Amino acid sequence: MPLTDSGLDELITYRPQLKAPADFDAFWERTLAVARSRGGAVKAERITTPLRTVEVDDVRFPGWNGEPVAAWLLRPRGAEGPLPVVVTFIGYTGGRGLPTDHLLFPASGYAQLVVDSRGQGHDTPDVDAGGGSQWAKGFMTRGIDSPENYYYRRLITDCVRAVDAVGDLAGLDPYRVIVTGGSQGGGLALAVAGLTSVAAVMPDVPFLCHFRRAAETSGEGPYQELAEYLRWHSRHRVDPAFATLSYFDGVHFAQRATAPALFSVGLMDPICPPSTVYAAFNHYAGEDRTMTVWPFGDHGGGHGSNPVAQLEWLCDRGLTPG
Repeated sequence: MPLTDSGLDELITYRPQLKAPADFDAFWERTLAVARSRGGAVKAERITTPLRTVEVDDVRFPGWNGEPVAAWLLRPRGAEGPLPVVVTFIGYTGGRGLPTDHLLFPASGYAQLVVDSRGQGHDTPDVDAGGGSQWAKGFMTRGIDSPENYYYRRLITDCVRAVDAVGDLAGLDPYRVIVTGGSQGGGLALAVAGLTSVAAVMPDVPFLCHFRRAAETSGEGPYQELAEYLRWHSRHRVDPAFATLSYFDGVHFAQRATAPALFSVGLMDPICPPSTVYAAFNHYAGEDRTMTVWPFGDHGGGHGSNPVAQLEWLCDRGLTPG
């Protein structure tokens, strides 16, 4: 697989001048205030698994419009809290899966809250899916007629509310919340870091960044849904579509995020072009920001090597259990 974008020398200085909508902050303040006003209880029920060293709770917390969002809470069996918690968001078309899919962080002593993606996973329906415009296949153009109707308004709200829920779950430390995820999960983690207070953010090969360049240059994956939609609606909807997307661009969230950040990028990634990752990274407002570069990495980035880099980075910042 060849390099899919600019060379590294160009990428490390790539900082496009993207202007956020004038009401970007007001839009998100209003969105989150309404979601929080809906109320709703955080519920956790211990489930039986074959795991001997990890205990698992099936969690429901209020997300968009107060609707219940599913999550798994995993932690070392018998651990005494409060534990630092890794809140994990999932890649495109995926859900929380099974508890046995998420054992790395609890095996390392952390609690982990694995958040289902509404409409993509099997346990959190997207109740408002019928609102707004018609869309192409997938989620990228669902409700793209306006920021109020756009699918990612609901999903990002769910993810912020997941961080809110940590304070209502026994044994977790709400002051040591780390948000992370790969691809879509990385873009969601970056959005959350820009919208609420977290101790650290680890976006891996993040999706949902620099939408226009991504739609124009990605060779595979979900950005193609945007290209397909605009191919059929190019006369009237290109500018309005990108105006909607500007409220959800990881570059604008990065400009508002200050927590220590560990990004990763694969220079042979055909799905999230490396320049889109660097656009967010180079605009990141926090002084403590690190990019892990995988020169021959595809959309899997560093694959199995990346978790080791994450654990070492967290240790260097004192974000360890105990």
